[in-house]
Amino acid sequence: MSETTTNPPKNNQRAANNAAPDFWPSNHPPDDLANKRAEWAEKYRESDKLAGIETTDDFTPFTQINDMFTRAFWDKKIHSKKTDAFFQGHRVAISPRRAEGFRQKDLALRNAAWAVSSMLSSRKGDEGKREGFQSAIEEGGPISPDKVDASDTAQMTGEIKKLAKLFGADLVGVTDYDERWIYKTRVDTRDYSEAEHDLPEGLTNVIVMGHSMDHDLVATYPSALAGASSGLEYSHEAGIVVQLVTYIRNLGYQAVGSMNDTGLVIPLAIKAGLGEYGRNQMVITPQYGPRVRFSKIFTDLPLDHDIPQKIGVREFCDICTKCADNCPPKALPFGPPQATQPNVSTIQGVKKWSADCEKCFGYWAAIGTDCAICMRVCPFNRKGDNWQDRLFLKIAQSRFRKLALWWDDRSTRADRVKPSAWWGSK
Repeated sequence: MSETTTNPPKNNQRAANNAAPDFWPSNHPPDDLANKRAEWAEKYRESDKLAGIETTDDFTPFTQINDMFTRAFWDKKIHSKKTDAFFQGHRVAISPRRAEGFRQKDLALRNAAWAVSSMLSSRKGDEGKREGFQSAIEEGGPISPDKVDASDTAQMTGEIKKLAKLFGADLVGVTDYDERWIYKTRVDTRDYSEAEHDLPEGLTNVIVMGHSMDHDLVATYPSALAGASSGLEYSHEAGIVVQLVTYIRNLGYQAVGSMNDTGLVIPLAIKAGLGEYGRNQMVITPQYGPRVRFSKIFTDLPLDHDIPQKIGVREFCDICTKCADNCPPKALPFGPPQATQPNVSTIQGVKKWSADCEKCFGYWAAIGTDCAICMRVCPFNRKGDNWQDRLFLKIAQSRFRKLALWWDDRSTRADRVKPSAWWGSK
């Protein structure tokens, strides 16, 4: 979340000129995009169908410089004193308020939760690399010259999943290296220009890991206190990724660690069988609902791929609009999935539910912390440790889903917990 700087750099011509939309870097395609589209359509037709992913004829890979957090530094439409304060506030507990959840100890806990992730992302700022967010994690040591025999891919896959969980991941899946979801370029944070990824050749697989967020902290959204639930998992996953990358490199194979950088993790997580896409733009997992952060490792280690799961999320989201109903800036969509772009921060050519990221981040900047009300109110956001939750999920994933929605409407499950109650709990 935190940035290496809180003001647009003076040498950034784009920011200095307050570039208008005409000068936005395009989500530019490879020169042979038409041929690539045909190749992708043939290669991924069956797996996309299983995953519920639908691309259109004008599909174009995304360029990260157009994501909302990057635009907050170079695009005058997004950048403001409030966006600067938002990022700076995740480093130092500034401007505490009297309002519950925004007092100094709430800000302090949020920033402490982010500390490990922030340390990692800040260490190569002089090289224009914000690891884990706008460039891959450059950690893991040298690759062993002695390569372990990985011909038994089923055994190796099982071992990798076991170790990922040993290191702390809650969910693990494997999918193939799908270049459609790799950002066309990364961001050089010295001047917010486009730069090459420098990914090694020969990557074939992606290990996707899920990291569950604390249920009780999520219940306090929107608040700075709740922001600790995001920071904790980014800090946790940073260590987990580095540990698993180091293990794979010591086996003699390439491995590149990644959090929010390098590529879109949502389609990869879905393809890796970890969950299904929801109206709230999140991957809804069977175990934790939408309450999950994802990391990934790109590798050439031979592994078996998981199969996408259909758990009834699409059908449930078709009849449920709780996330959209409760979104303060009205950034979430109603109606069926569309292949439209609310603005340049949405990938082109994917038929899906797409948020208006400008409205969403504008609200984050206004309140000075992240918001995940859409996560809190989602009917799939449950602890799952009691018979009522297990029964609800069983009904929600069946043809009786309307009954499940009726039940959830009459419950207090989604009610916001006061931050003072969280602090007072044991």
